[in-house]
Formats: sequence, C-alpha cells, structure tokens
Amino acid sequence: MIAFPHLTLLTLTPILGALLLLTGFANSPRTASRIGRFFSSMALLQGIALWHGFKSDGLGMQFMEEHRWIPSLQVHYVLGVDGLGLLMVLLTCVVVPIAQSLATDQSQRPALFHALVLLLQSGLLGVFTSLNFFHWFLFWELSLIPSYFLIKLWGGPRRVEAATQFFLYTLVGSIALLLAFQVIYLATETFDFQVLAAMGLSGDLARELERMDLGPCTGREVLIMVFAGVLLGFAIKVPLIPFHTWLPDAYAEAPTSVTILLTGAMSKMGLYGFLRILLPLFPGAMREFSDVLLVLAVLTVAASAWAAMAQKDMKRLLAYSSINHLGYCLLAIFAAAGSSARPGAFADRTISLTGTLLQMFNHSIIAAAAFCLVGLIERRSGGQRGLDDFGGLRRIAPVFAGFMGIVLFASMGLPGLGGFVGEFLIFRGVFSLAPWAAAIAALGLLLTAVFLLTFMLRVFHGPLNPRWAGFSDLSRQERVSLAPVLFLIVLLGVWPQTVVGMFSATVQNLALWFSR
Repeated sequence: MIAFPHLTLLTLTPILGALLLLTGFANSPRTASRIGRFFSSMALLQGIALWHGFKSDGLGMQFMEEHRWIPSLQVHYVLGVDGLGLLMVLLTCVVVPIAQSLATDQSQRPALFHALVLLLQSGLLGVFTSLNFFHWFLFWELSLIPSYFLIKLWGGPRRVEAATQFFLYTLVGSIALLLAFQVIYLATETFDFQVLAAMGLSGDLARELERMDLGPCTGREVLIMVFAGVLLGFAIKVPLIPFHTWLPDAYAEAPTSVTILLTGAMSKMGLYGFLRILLPLFPGAMREFSDVLLVLAVLTVAASAWAAMAQKDMKRLLAYSSINHLGYCLLAIFAAAGSSARPGAFADRTISLTGTLLQMFNHSIIAAAAFCLVGLIERRSGGQRGLDDFGGLRRIAPVFAGFMGIVLFASMGLPGLGGFVGEFLIFRGVFSLAPWAAAIAALGLLLTAVFLLTFMLRVFHGPLNPRWAGFSDLSRQERVSLAPVLFLIVLLGVWPQTVVGMFSATVQNLALWFSR
C-alpha cells in the first residue's frame, strides 16, 4: 500500500497558488491577496493535520516518501519529518500568513508579489522535509531567488544594494555547501542525509574523507575543508558573526512583510542545517572546534546586542536583536556538541537543545509580531520609523502600546511569556556544559533589556509629539489579526509543552547522539 504523499502535497500547495497568480487570474491587489492567503491557509491546515497525526514518541522519520529518481547518481526523492522537521514546517505555515496580513495593500504588481511569497514558502517547506541533498539543495536555492526579488522590487531606497549584498552572501554559502557535498559524494557515493548521518556517527564519513586524494591536500585537510564549507553555508544563513553584515541592511530595506519572512522563517534554515546536517555528519569536527565556535557564538550574542543599542532605526534595532536571539541558539548547539561525556552531560545537552528548538519557534513568532507592529507604525506615519521621530504614542494609542509592550517584554524573556522558557533552558544547560561561555553571553540579556526598554520609552512614553496627534490606535481588523500571535506568545510562556512534546523524543535522540 502506497502511503499518502502528505509532504509532497504540502510543498506543492504554495507552488500551485503561485502558478495561479502568475497566469494573470488575479486582476486586483485584493484578489491577489485573497489567493495568496487562501493557499497559505491551506498549507497551514495541512501542517496542523501533520501535527495531529504525528507520533510524538517516535524517534525516526514519519510521513516518509521515497522514490527512485536518478539511480545512477544515488539521487532519490526522499521526504520525511521528525520532531525538528515538523516544528519548522509548522513555523513556516504560521509565519507566512502573519507576513501576508501586512501586505494586503500591496498595489505594485500584487500578483507577482504574492506569487513570490508562496514560492518562498514552498522552498522553505522543501528544505525542512527533504532528506536527500540533491533536491534539498534545489529547495534551498528556491528560497533564495524569491527573497532576492522581494527585496529588490518592493524594498526601500537602498533596496538594490541590500538585495545584492543578501544575494552574494547567501550565494557564497550555497556554493560552499555544493562543493562540500560534491566531495562527500565522491567519498561515499550517496546524497542521503540519513545514510550520511549514520556514517558520521560511526566515524566512517570522516575516515572516507581522510582517504580522499585531492592533489596537495592531505586527508585531514580535506575533512576540515569539507566541514568548513558546510559550516559556512549555514553560518551565513543564521547568521553567525562575522558573516552577519548582510542582515541589517536586508531587514531594514525589505518591505516589512518580507522582513517577517526573513527573520521568522529563513533565518531558521541555518539553525536547522546545523542540527539536521552539520552536527550528525561531523560530530568529531564539531567537538574539536567547539571552543572556537563558542567564542563566535558569544560574540554573536554580545556584539549584536551592543550594536542594537546604537541604532536609531526601529527595523535595524530589531534586526540586530534578531541576531542576538539567534546567537543563544548557536551557543546551545555548540556547547552541546563540544561537551564531554561526564555524568550528567546527557541531561544538560537535552535541556540546552530543548531550549534551542523552543527558542527557534518562539523567536520567530515574537520577531514576526515586533516587525509587524513596526510596519504598522511605518504605515501610519508615512514611512517614519526612527526612535527619535515619535514619543508619547501610548496616550493616543493605548492598545497599540499594550500589544507592543507584550511583544517586547516577551523578547526580553519576561517570565510568563514565550521568550522566557527557551532562554532559561538554554542557559540552564550551557552553564553546566560551558560555564565561561554562558557567563559572558548572559551579559547579552542585560543589553537586550536596555535597548528594548529604550525602544519602548522613546516611542510610546514621554510627552506626545504634536506631529502625531492624529496617530490612530489599532483597528478592529488589526487587533483580530494580531490576537492569535499574542495568544501564542502567552500560551508558550505558560504551557511550553504545547510544542515541546512534539520534539522531545527528537531532542533526546540528538543528545544521545553526542554522548557516543
């Protein structure tokens, strides 16, 4: 009996919507928006159905699909999700409608805009479900192309420079990944992630790479170069400092709906790559270079928070805040990979990795809500988004200020809100695994509170700027659109088991992996 192709249908749904939009069926911005929302809503319903049918106590891949594609090259069409993959699928299905809610008034080439958004969603879903490098890489690149055009065609005054920088950085990462996996294929004759992960666990992958004869390079150098290539591809996407300089410009110049997609979904592709590909394939190299990587993670946390304090533009401030929060995830991953096999290390790894996955989900929801609210400020003010351009908005827009306060406090990690649990678990685990790194990175928590409170004080408190006396509060439609997001933020703060139960078995399997 052939299993129903749930994952294929999920991935194709946004593509079908994009094709419909590109045929010229949508003759108005409203029609284009409705079509885009319909197909993203269909994808969300399919994601929820997968969640409902997922067996949370299972360790292996579920909803598997496998078909022979190019047998001579060992290229097969293989799809499947575990707790990690399903979490990312759900995240993508949630973030895209949030972004679309801010693009309802898109009047310039609306059909193309919403088609590119749906193509981006399809690329993301393909990345999170593919288990063979060949078609995984196709989806990886598919997500890059729509993002580039969304920034370049609908971005701000410096959109061309920002889009070009974004494209070049991510292209370098893609080339590094492609070259690295070409060498891996030459050594192993397989592109299958599950087979390669098993070889990584046994050490066979490292031994096969060290046997490679690539001219003047020794086997050891080949292994390190391949590891570095895969690392670079994912480090740029997160991003890990010093590969981060594309992000502030891209986030600031992209239309806010696209910024939500970049921070809410695309940045998680890099973290997913670390957990799904880099760590399983190269556990020995990760352990060997863990101290260097921990230094970079600490730098990502602290330097980005310090840079955020100097920003006057709301979107650039939130962009550096995004780097800061993703740095916590990198900190936990590198600490888990490099820790010893001492008694209790397994529990610490489990705790830190649980916090990582929870932080990945929470950060996406919180950051999406924050950028959405900034986008509404920008829309009401005719494009203004400087911290010093406003003041006292709480007096005339109390509901707006309340929504923003909840989101920013969640980003600060206030207990009872979504951001707290993930950060707490990360630091609880990392303090045992790498105390020095956790101690330094904890300073980032203080700096985060400083720049986010500064944001809130300058924009919503103090005397009202007379220029904005007519600033309108959130409309009923805006409140209805944002209410589910705030509900998620509160729900995951008081009942994180809502999503933790989905990936707990996967996390324990990862923690056990690094204990061997």
